Amino acid sequence: MKLILLGAPGAGKGTQAEILSRELNIPTISTGNILRAAMKNGTPVGLKAKAFVEAGQLVPDDVIIGIVEERLAQDDCLNGYILDGVPRTIPQAEALEEKGIAIDYALSIEISDDEIVKRMSGRRTCKECSQTFHIISNPPKKEGVCDFCGGELIVRKDDAPETVKARLSVYHAETEPLKAFYEARGKLKTVSNMPTIEETTDEIRKCLGI
Repeated sequence: MKLILLGAPGAGKGTQAEILSRELNIPTISTGNILRAAMKNGTPVGLKAKAFVEAGQLVPDDVIIGIVEERLAQDDCLNGYILDGVPRTIPQAEALEEKGIAIDYALSIEISDDEIVKRMSGRRTCKECSQTFHIISNPPKKEGVCDFCGGELIVRKDDAPETVKARLSVYHAETEPLKAFYEARGKLKTVSNMPTIEETTDEIRKCLGI
């Protein structure tokens, strides 16, 4: 199955992508993780991306599409994949189609802006491996320490309330129109965000028929 996950920043796309990845045995292609690795390593692309991310703006299309195309050419994507964080705009979606990158469904997780701001303030990200946790809905076993690699958990600059609000306004202007784009192609599926991660996963399973 080839999926795109849509939803506002903090809607839970990354968490649900991980669960679906395990259940369907297909990789999650998270542009956020690819870009964060590049930023951490201080590569030319990473430094270019960093200025945009920290201002709550979108990374340029040519950077994103190039990274994604390279990643999808790898063998583990032959049986399907989950795209998380791309496309973010109509031009990116069109560029993916032009490259022959096909999808079965675009799955949109629906959630209010107020809930997003509340949720993001509780998010913690591992400084080392970029794994995310939440102090209420998905806490680490030990406070401030990553379950996976033992790294320090931090509040990312782009999870701060003022940055989240800037990112939400960008999402509504640039990314939300993708719902209509994929609906016109008969590929849009929507699920409401539920009180727990497990309940949201159940809704997604029903929606995708898996």
